[in-house]
Amino acid sequence: MQQSIKTVVVTTSGEGLYEVSDNLVGFIEASGIRTGLATAYVRHTSCSLVIQENADPDVQIDLRGFFRRLVPEGMDWLVHTTEGPDDMPAHIKSALTQTSIGIPVSGGRPVLGTWQGLYLFEHRRQPHRREIIFHVIGE
Repeated sequence: MQQSIKTVVVTTSGEGLYEVSDNLVGFIEASGIRTGLATAYVRHTSCSLVIQENADPDVQIDLRGFFRRLVPEGMDWLVHTTEGPDDMPAHIKSALTQTSIGIPVSGGRPVLGTWQGLYLFEHRRQPHRREIIFHVIGE
């Protein structure tokens, strides 16, 4: 059994989806592992990871719009407001999605569907420096 780990930094320019599929593919290829399980984990509480369609950019527009409507800024019952009006909604969005994703590896590549990509989903309006940990274990 082999394993490899790497930290990838993603600099965001604000709210949105940032595809990191190529980073994952390159990491797995460099590891030499042909069959196993890759894990992506984001080390933050106001962004998340999602696997989504990477063919039609309208999907990203609709996802962002959905989450804005589901968890809008300015909810008067929020207590945590010291980091700005978008911070607590970002924490809630992160809790509704995920911070860790497992992806099978076969033939030295992540097993993603034809139209699937791995995305960092930034929930804050301000630019941030986000760290994603990639880990792969297998043979």
